[in-house]
Amino acid sequence: MNESVTIHMNASPERIWDLVSDVTKIGRYSPETFEAEWLDGATGPAVGARFRGHVKRNGVGPTYWTPCTVVTSEPGREFAFGVGRSGKPLSVWGYRLEPAGDGNDGMKGTDVTEYFRLTPTVLLRFYWAVLGWSRGKTNREGMQATLERIKAEVEQRPMSG
Repeated sequence: MNESVTIHMNASPERIWDLVSDVTKIGRYSPETFEAEWLDGATGPAVGARFRGHVKRNGVGPTYWTPCTVVTSEPGREFAFGVGRSGKPLSVWGYRLEPAGDGNDGMKGTDVTEYFRLTPTVLLRFYWAVLGWSRGKTNREGMQATLERIKAEVEQRPMSG
């Protein structure tokens, strides 16, 4: 009841962290979550900070807002959030950042893993057993697309002029 995708990016963990931990930027990368906003006065990633994501399921609908709570916030290393009620999330989504060798131009690179895991409730276990193959495929494809879009942004080089 979990999946992950990892790709290498020619950028520092700190640069990537700045993008993945700012939930207000998710619409630039995710094929399903097209916007998000911090709630209750939160302005950035901290454990316990709440936000809500505006989701278009499978990229076609239904469209809905979903509450989220930051569960891991380790700058340059990991950012994760629970989806659903605080303290009882239905799933946890996150990004792990691992320094990995040298990238282009001698810049240090980073292996970035996006992951999710469903909370092992009876209902979610049944759902995963029946439809998990389909949703897992959709999630893997969505994570791959998200990471590729982040990679394209962090590896941009300014035009000389």
